[in-house]
Amino acid sequence: MIFHLTCPDQRGIIAQFTQLLYQHKVNVLSLEQHVEPDEGLFFMRAHADLSSMTIPSNTLIDLLNEIEGKLSGKLTIHDPLMPLNMAILCTKEQAHVSDLLMKHQSKELNCNIPLVISNHDNLRSSVEQYRIEYYHLPVDAQNREFQEKEILSLLKTHNIDIVVLARYMQILSPKIVQQYKGRVINIHHAILPAFKGDMPYHKAWVRGVKMIGATAHYVTEALDEGPIIEQDVESVTHQYSVKEMIQAGRDIERRVLTSAVKAHLQHRILLHGQRTLIFHG
Repeated sequence: MIFHLTCPDQRGIIAQFTQLLYQHKVNVLSLEQHVEPDEGLFFMRAHADLSSMTIPSNTLIDLLNEIEGKLSGKLTIHDPLMPLNMAILCTKEQAHVSDLLMKHQSKELNCNIPLVISNHDNLRSSVEQYRIEYYHLPVDAQNREFQEKEILSLLKTHNIDIVVLARYMQILSPKIVQQYKGRVINIHHAILPAFKGDMPYHKAWVRGVKMIGATAHYVTEALDEGPIIEQDVESVTHQYSVKEMIQAGRDIERRVLTSAVKAHLQHRILLHGQRTLIFHG
């Protein structure tokens, strides 16, 4: 089991938690903590093996909830043996989708991917070769509301836990964002804040930038302002053509997106306002 705990910082937090687990022969495999001194908040992620536990799981949860109450905190429990159901939304970019599907096939991403949804039909064969359902839902100004209802229906039908926007070139409605708050991950070009909109790498090339990058973040109603999960950068020179800069940017985006998704699937992320705490696991 994986335990996340957030509470006011105080003496004896780890002692109370670990003594309870030790008393009932629960083996702690890893434990990480972080304190925000300015806010007086304590954060913890613990991974424990319950195979030798001497009490029923429900009893352990009740005892942990008692500690949660004493600490005035919030405790969440995740079972790493229960893979999350993940949906991928995409448009035409193949690299990001293919990387996720290959990592899933090789068991590097511990999840189920029952479907991919796209507003274009370009990637159907690439997706269906993995025996994953592909739904083509074209979106325009006239049918946007109807198609979003279709997307929501598909997500609910497949019991989706996490939605990944793999270069999905549509803005999700507040309704979808709210229903999947903290569970929608997006990738976009970063370290290019001056080049919003279309063709960011072309604009960066014209300006002669020396560094490009990408950011994976949780989606909020404020466009591209959600909590950051993962970032990476790469140096470029005047010798890069636009095509080479685009390729370098896509490679960074692919790596960053997959890394962020992996962290979420492994329950290594704790959300705190507009920030994320990423534990090593």
